[in-house]
Amino acid sequence: MTHAFALHRTVPHTRHWVHWLALACLSLAWLAISGAAAQPASPASSASAPAAAPVYVIPVQGAIGPASASFAVRGIERARKQGAQLIVLEIDTPGGLDKSMRDIIQAILASPVPLATYVYPSGARAASAGTYILYASHVAAMAPGTNLGAASPVAIGIGGSKPEAGPAPASAPASAPAGEDTMTRKQMHDASAYIRGLAQLRHRNAEWGERAVREAVSLSADEAVAQKVADLVAPDLPALLKHLDGKKIEAAGATRTLHTAGAPVVRMEPDWRSRLLAVITDPSVALILMMIGIYGLIFEFSTPGMVVPGIVGAICLLLGLFALQMLPVNYAGLALIAFGVACMVAELFLPTFGAVGIGGIVAFAFGAVMLIDTDVPGFGVPLSLIGALCGLSAVFLFGMSALLLRARRRPVVSGADTLVGSVGVVVDAVDAIDTDDMGNGWAMVHGEQWRVRSNGPLARGQPVRVTGRHGLVLDVTSMQDA
Repeated sequence: MTHAFALHRTVPHTRHWVHWLALACLSLAWLAISGAAAQPASPASSASAPAAAPVYVIPVQGAIGPASASFAVRGIERARKQGAQLIVLEIDTPGGLDKSMRDIIQAILASPVPLATYVYPSGARAASAGTYILYASHVAAMAPGTNLGAASPVAIGIGGSKPEAGPAPASAPASAPAGEDTMTRKQMHDASAYIRGLAQLRHRNAEWGERAVREAVSLSADEAVAQKVADLVAPDLPALLKHLDGKKIEAAGATRTLHTAGAPVVRMEPDWRSRLLAVITDPSVALILMMIGIYGLIFEFSTPGMVVPGIVGAICLLLGLFALQMLPVNYAGLALIAFGVACMVAELFLPTFGAVGIGGIVAFAFGAVMLIDTDVPGFGVPLSLIGALCGLSAVFLFGMSALLLRARRRPVVSGADTLVGSVGVVVDAVDAIDTDDMGNGWAMVHGEQWRVRSNGPLARGQPVRVTGRHGLVLDVTSMQDA
């Protein structure tokens, strides 16, 4: 009885402690879940959060021309399609062609994605066309030790007028003389208005921009920031992106907030098309391609059936013409080059004793100097290359003329004229004198059987010498009489 009462008293107490233990475990579990929810998400849990949009970097190095403009414009469009939040134009240029510069600026102004022009690395510059591009960008950044400016339009063509050193003095006459001075002023005013409009659009120093055009002045990175030409100085790309994080930029009528700190960076490199275009649009390469093409076609036309010179010549000529149509070409220079080549070719077929050939070389030299209608650095044809091409053309021309002259002095070794003076053998006796100019016998000459005529009888097998030819009849005489 005692044991039964003890068991009855123990079971309720045991159930009571089990209930409290279960409630304690549930409370601890609830506190752990609540604490985990209140804590910041761990890296593993944040992996499902949307990643920041990428930043695209487009390098533009060297003189700005058709190739670099095409690469930059296509890069801006590709970055927009890939959902970039920012495009960084990493620039180091001495300047470039006006048309190529304007193509890049138009792409920047039309881009809905903010674009930052970054003059990088240290020692780089954004001169001339690079200054315009920096003014047009939403963000203008520079690395320490870089500079920008000297945006004056250069002289155009051979003998072009120099850019003005500054505004015209007050004492200058109101009506300026026509000619080169008027053209220079038109270019200067157009360039000044263009950079002033870009400065007003981006709220930058318009006065200094006009000075950069009219007086060709330059600024260092720190000076550019102090004068509100550039926005900031950053030693490298990560520092630039960190500085721009959280910045609000208006692009194409919409305001965007950048989240660039730690954003993935996609660096674009020129593809094969851009590299090929950069090579063939070099004026020196274009001129060489055109010369190879012309000479290849000349060889093909002079010796039909060789095929290879014709194919190579046609490809090189088409590539050269394609490159020239993308460059600022002076058509008078191109016409002089074509005239000079035509004269050099004519020298090989006309007995002019070098006069036409020398005239052709002179015309080619002047045409090559005038070919590219700009003095922009990196887009001229070096005088050394022109001299080398003229020298090679002269060597080729006079070498071929010497070979042709030597060939003319050689005796004839083939054809019908070589029969005169040859020795043959009579195969059909000649008994009578020929009276109708049709021949009175047959002889074997050079392995061929010819009808012959003679002033006297000839026996079969008698050796004879050919003294003349009249169509298909040979005049022969006995070797004894010869």
